[in-house]
Formats: sequence, C-alpha cells, structure tokens
Amino acid sequence: MLEIKNLHAYYGSIEGLKGIDLKVGPGQIVCLIGSNGAGKTTLLKSVSNMIKCTGSIQYNGREILGTSSREVAAAGILHVPEGRQVFPGLTVSENLEIGTVAWGGVFGKGSFRSELEKVFSLFPRLSERKNQLAWSLSGGEQQMLAIGRAMMGRPKLLMLDEPSMGLAPIVVDGLFETIVAINKTGLPILLVEQNAHLALEVSHQAYVLEQGKIVTSGPSEKLIHDPAILQAYLGKFAAEVL
Repeated sequence: MLEIKNLHAYYGSIEGLKGIDLKVGPGQIVCLIGSNGAGKTTLLKSVSNMIKCTGSIQYNGREILGTSSREVAAAGILHVPEGRQVFPGLTVSENLEIGTVAWGGVFGKGSFRSELEKVFSLFPRLSERKNQLAWSLSGGEQQMLAIGRAMMGRPKLLMLDEPSMGLAPIVVDGLFETIVAINKTGLPILLVEQNAHLALEVSHQAYVLEQGKIVTSGPSEKLIHDPAILQAYLGKFAAEVL
C-alpha cells in the first residue's frame, strides 16, 4: 500500500527526518507517536509532498515522491492537517464540496450526492449544521468537518494529524469511534496522535519517533505494554499500569 524507505526531510538546512522506513498495509491503522518536534507532522507532510524530501515514498508500487500535492490527493491519499484548517467563511456544505476537488467534482462539475450521504451518516451533526459557517462550529464539529472534507475526496488512504487536539475527552471518544468505523470499511489510516494510549488502542501497528528517527516499531498491542513506552509516552496511564 504505502511504503516509505530512507526518507529524509528538510526545512532549509535543518533535517527534520533522518532515514525513515515505514509501511502502511491494506486495512491497517498505523500510528505515529512521539514528543513534540519528533517529526510526526513532518512525515505526513512529506507523503503529501509539501516539503523537500529525499528517499522513496511508494504508493501501490508507484513512486510518488517528487510529484505534486494535487497528484497525491488525486491518487487517493487524503490528508487531514493539524489544527483542522477548515475554511471559516464558507458553510459546512461548501467546505465539504471543496473536498471533491481531488477527483474533479467541485462546484457543480460532478455529482457528489453519494459522498455527501456517507459523510452525513458518519457525522449526523454536520447534516444538522450544513448551512452554518464553519467558524461558528465547536472544535469537535470543526474536526468532524475536516475529516468529512477528506472523505469527500474518495480516499484510498487517510492521514490524520492530531485529531484529538484541543477537544474534550467525551468528544474525543466519539470521534475515535468514528475513525475506527471508517477503518472497518477497509480504508487504511496513517494516524499522528498526541494521546499515545488512545492511538495504540485503536491501531494495528505503531512507530515511535524521536528527533526525526524511528526508535521503536511493532504491533500496537505489544507496544502498549512495553515499560519504556509506558514511562515515556503514556504519562498518568503508565502510573496506573506499572
């Protein structure tokens, strides 16, 4: 599905990723955990071809490193960025319609009724607020809208960057139930998440990044019981387990 080999990413002269190897297989949720500045968001941006990189990023056997972000989206790799980044002055419906640009359905150029129905079934609250401006939504609703917009693009691989950031625990629980439901349809997900325990609970495979390098990887069900992972990343939960 997605295979990354020896990936190096750069912000000017600063090396943000230092030889990353990573795979996302069909139907998997793969999570990336690590401290702030470890390179998690940089990795997602690298896949989306938003920053300068070297190495190899192959999607279904095709090299996509060096293509445009638009080509990546058109291939079905949809990126939900950190901070939601919805269009505040547009309505919920207009934000969702923009999501169809990946396959050319935007602004009346193609029917997207079936995509819209799927999004509204995943997030009924968006249907209730379809005529509201995005700025007037709560943080949780804006995150639903950001994910819904990506789903409108007919994703074959979904990348989520910190979906729980700034949200109340009860909202996070509902949101992750929906993420798991999306994955159960067969859609693979590459997940960056600050809540390491939650990320490990819902994912199949995990990678731990430190200072731009992968220091540990393996099945999530194994890493969630690793004492070093517990102490370094699971905080209060670790104290209850150890």
